[in-house]
Amino acid sequence: MTPLEELLAERIRRHGPIPFADFMRECLYHPVHGYYSKPEAQRFADYYTSVDVHPIFGRLLARKFAWMWEQLARPKEFWLVEAGAGVGRLAEHILDSCEAKLPGLYDALRYVAVERSASRLGQAAMRLQRHAAEGHLRVSPEIPTQIPAGCVFSNELMDALAVHRVVMREGALQEIFVGWDNGKFVDVMARVSTCAINEYFAAQGVMLRKGQHAEAGLEACDWITEVGRRIERGFALTIDYGHRAAELFDQRHMRGTLLAYRGHRVSEDFYASPGEQDLTAHVNFTALETWGQRSGLETAEFISQTAFLLVLGEPGEFADLYDEGQSEAHRIRARLQLKTLIHPEGMGERFQVLVQRKSSGKL
Repeated sequence: MTPLEELLAERIRRHGPIPFADFMRECLYHPVHGYYSKPEAQRFADYYTSVDVHPIFGRLLARKFAWMWEQLARPKEFWLVEAGAGVGRLAEHILDSCEAKLPGLYDALRYVAVERSASRLGQAAMRLQRHAAEGHLRVSPEIPTQIPAGCVFSNELMDALAVHRVVMREGALQEIFVGWDNGKFVDVMARVSTCAINEYFAAQGVMLRKGQHAEAGLEACDWITEVGRRIERGFALTIDYGHRAAELFDQRHMRGTLLAYRGHRVSEDFYASPGEQDLTAHVNFTALETWGQRSGLETAEFISQTAFLLVLGEPGEFADLYDEGQSEAHRIRARLQLKTLIHPEGMGERFQVLVQRKSSGKL
């Protein structure tokens, strides 16, 4: 048994079955034994992100943030808040690019690298100390309570927020709780733990089919609502894999979208080695749009990562792809890495980009 498995088993023995959302949250974010509390090297053993492919991902994002800064009439302070910043790799790519090629934006930047893991936050602080010393960055475990003008963004964070598991039975939703029986975790069916689950599906006009499994991302809904409240004027940008509700809950997803990742292998063994594997569910972009509207966020853009990066890179013929003095061999390798980011069969069409905007004067 992993240390976290022992803790969760004891909790269930004492207090009874728990919602899967509670189990998932502990598996990923327990301050000592959670998957994301461990050194980042563990992640590379399990999966890669767009940030790991090539710095051009961050460099093109910097150009998008420059556009946002222009849209807000170049405020003297532009808050750029990265949620789930990890060890600061993406922040480094963005800040270095702004410093080198977007000096006006760099002067205005107030970058906040937000990370709940204390160890990764410390690594980010060390990686980004030069930008911090120049007054353009700070690290924090929390999103600022007030963002006068700027953007809150995330890359592959929403898919790692805890979800409730449900199944449609006899015309009503039942929730899948986590129990403990004969030395192992087991599914336990019961009434939904909160009416917010029924409201989640009703608000999107979703009716599950008989026997269909699905996930209710209440935590993501709460997150985007709170982000909208904290932004006075500006943007929220979400990059992740997922769909709008009509596709996410169609007949092709009768088993839901929850998956476990370990050693670059995918499984549905959600209860294996708690704290030692990643758990993710596809992002419901309709939910982000619906709950974002409740705090003044209006959808400005929803496109594939392919289209998003092409729009940003093509005007400059992807000059951001190359480093000064780079050899032709390295340039060829960089072009191949770019294809990974934009190719429809790679990350390009699997990942979606949602941009939401809030104008001053809204809630």
